[in-house]
Amino acid sequence: MTQRKNTKPHSKKEGKTPPVESKNGKRTERGGGDAGGGGGSKYSMFTWFVVLALLGVWSSVAVVYFDIVDYDSVLARAKEFRMNFSEVLQGKLTAYDTDGDGDFDVEDAKVLLGLKEAETPPVEASPVEASPVEQTDTDVKEASEHVAEATNEEAPEPQEAELQEAAASETLSEEIAPAAVPLPPLSDDFVPDDPRDSAEPEEDAAAAIDTTGALVEERSQEETIVESARDLTSSKFTQEAETVEEPENQSEPPVEAEPQSETPKTTESQAETEGTTENQAEEKPKEKAKKKKPKLLNKFDKTIKAEIDAAEKLRKKGKLEEALRAFESLVQQYPQSPRARYGKAQTEDDLAEKLRSNEMLQKAINTYRDAAELPDVTSDLLRAALKRRAERQQFLGRMRGSLVTLQRLTQIFPEDMGLKNDLGVAHLLLGDNKGAKKVYEEVLEISPNNGFAKVHYGFILKSENKIAESIPYLREGLESGEPGTDDGRFYFHLGDALQRVGDNSAYHWYELGHKRGHFASVWQRSLYNVDGLKAQPWWTPKETGYTDLVKTLERNWKTIRDEALAVMDKNTGLFVPEEENLREKGEWGQYTLWQQGKKVGTACQGVPKTCALLERYTEATGCKRGQIKFSVMQPGTHVWPHTGPTNCRLRMHLGLVIPKRGCKIRCTDQTREWEEGKVLIFDDSFEHEVWQDADSYRLIFIVDVWHPELTAYQRQTLSPI
Repeated sequence: MTQRKNTKPHSKKEGKTPPVESKNGKRTERGGGDAGGGGGSKYSMFTWFVVLALLGVWSSVAVVYFDIVDYDSVLARAKEFRMNFSEVLQGKLTAYDTDGDGDFDVEDAKVLLGLKEAETPPVEASPVEASPVEQTDTDVKEASEHVAEATNEEAPEPQEAELQEAAASETLSEEIAPAAVPLPPLSDDFVPDDPRDSAEPEEDAAAAIDTTGALVEERSQEETIVESARDLTSSKFTQEAETVEEPENQSEPPVEAEPQSETPKTTESQAETEGTTENQAEEKPKEKAKKKKPKLLNKFDKTIKAEIDAAEKLRKKGKLEEALRAFESLVQQYPQSPRARYGKAQTEDDLAEKLRSNEMLQKAINTYRDAAELPDVTSDLLRAALKRRAERQQFLGRMRGSLVTLQRLTQIFPEDMGLKNDLGVAHLLLGDNKGAKKVYEEVLEISPNNGFAKVHYGFILKSENKIAESIPYLREGLESGEPGTDDGRFYFHLGDALQRVGDNSAYHWYELGHKRGHFASVWQRSLYNVDGLKAQPWWTPKETGYTDLVKTLERNWKTIRDEALAVMDKNTGLFVPEEENLREKGEWGQYTLWQQGKKVGTACQGVPKTCALLERYTEATGCKRGQIKFSVMQPGTHVWPHTGPTNCRLRMHLGLVIPKRGCKIRCTDQTREWEEGKVLIFDDSFEHEVWQDADSYRLIFIVDVWHPELTAYQRQTLSPI
């Protein structure tokens, strides 16, 4: 466009205006107001017709007079807003309604062309009505963060370039204290603790409380759960899970945040922003109710949140040594920070797992306690620290310490039935059925439909041989489907109780337990198994591979019998009654030589020849999941259908004194009888049942051996039963 240059001064009548810069950087002069000026009006009508067409203002007749327009600036502006022809046809012009009157008109066009300043929009206008193209990258980021804050959802993750640009231009917080140690910046995928008291954060936000854990070291025999509660059940209710092959997933996890007694207040700005995202929320499919995120930061911790987050990021990334140094530095600099101390405890916990160090785990246990004892600790952090402390105490076999910790928790949070349920379990782990029973009675009095309390209360009743009373609690607890109820032990004992009262629905529950993955089959219901082992109820000596052991037993059966008869003398009292609550009626005594791969006291002194015969057969004497013992059963005895605890062993029965009629054993649907001097071999993880209806006692020698398919490593590392 050509500018007119005037050499003569003009009077005010000529209306000359000063030159202005257009949007494309060119300087122009606004044309004169007289008709004879010529240079200013030759573009006006044609140009504005093109502009109005591009902007989608459809009109039959459009005659608008303006001053001279910079046509290049129009094209540049059109390109800047990416107004293609299809958008014009579709009438997508609402984003350019600059005066807020609901349509696009001439006044809006003037603003678009830079000929007029935009009017301030009304106060009530929604921020999302502004053109997304006109927002800067920073505006978009701030708006998305504001929306995420109001709806308690994470803001969209910016691209790496945007993060770098943002990091260069702004700090994380104006009130953050200087870092105790140099810490790396936060990464895109790191989710720190929420400094806001949000009510409905992301569903997985509770992962900030790390509760995952793996076995550190196998407990000593005297500290094992099975030792402290053996009298509870024949299936060893509290026995440790497998420690080799594929350990059970300890899905504790993540600890669920507990409901808060107070609902956080929503600010007016948050409520206003929530309104802007209603449509987005409606478009998303309905999800499960989101868990409340624990509030781990007190007021002071919020001021050092960036440092805590940076240290926590190291922990989440598995850089545990660096994370521990960072948290230790924070604890040293801010000794009254509960969150820093809790982070230190979590890191020590993780390191204990990594290093398989009980010493480090004990440090974590102590640090959890220290975090909980600091002043101004949030209730959620207090709960999380003490609950995790109790769990790790149990893991180390510190059952009484765990009980004390849980008792403190229930005193602080008396209305939390989940903590009371945990306290009941702690009593069970100590073998204190009476204490556990009292706890669950308290829970059921307050919450009569609590499924977790029901299954455990039913289990206790069954251990007291209150078979009929236990059934409704076990059944209703399982039917509740509550967390902690879908456990093979409860299917096992409900089915067992039903069998004992003659109710055939027992096999319905066994089948359901099998479908849930708790049992290998309806018949094979052992709970502590190694996957992939050959499974069949009856075995031949050749199939086991232990033919040499079988031959030794059968060749020397009379020697073994004579020594057994010598210790059967009632005056010696060496045989003890069966204590696993497996008998419906009758008398059943046992004299044990080896148990869990170890000799039992001085038992071999009474039968030295028998023990000498077995010494070289480590598949039997070293079977940590079995026993070697004599078994005597008197006439009129019936043993309920039952299964052994593990599929890792096979059981050999050598007949010593067998009446001619009336003694039989059933395994699955096959029934057999013993013979003197002969060995029967079966897998006692399958359901079996025994009858002794003869006129005299039956005496056999029981030798458990490792399942032949177990490797040497498995035999060495499997936990005892």
